[in-house]
Amino acid sequence: QMQLVESGGGLVQPGGSLRLSCVASGSGFTFSHYIMNWYRQAPGRERELVSAITSSGSDAHYYADDVKGRFTISRDNAKKTAYLQMNSLKSEDTAVYTCKAVQKVFGGAYWGRGTQVTVSA
Repeated sequence: QMQLVESGGGLVQPGGSLRLSCVASGSGFTFSHYIMNWYRQAPGRERELVSAITSSGSDAHYYADDVKGRFTISRDNAKKTAYLQMNSLKSEDTAVYTCKAVQKVFGGAYWGRGTQVTVSA
């Protein structure tokens, strides 16, 4: 079983930056076999995929159109951690950000509980 815990959220002014972390713990899994995803959900809106990174981290990543050029996803398999560097934050980035791990062969998935990001002056 894998547990995912996000951190790094908080209150930031427009134009500011935050770095989110998603740490995997538990037993019986190999972190490098999982595709890591970051989702977000703003109040009154559907949850949306923000970014994704392949299991090795060396292949093409996915970014939602409205975060391209501002957000960067990365991972450190030795630390069992995925990151989301968020720059040039806008008020519309305000949401709960949640990470999801998806096993690349069998498709089993685990979710974290999320971290709140609030962008406000």
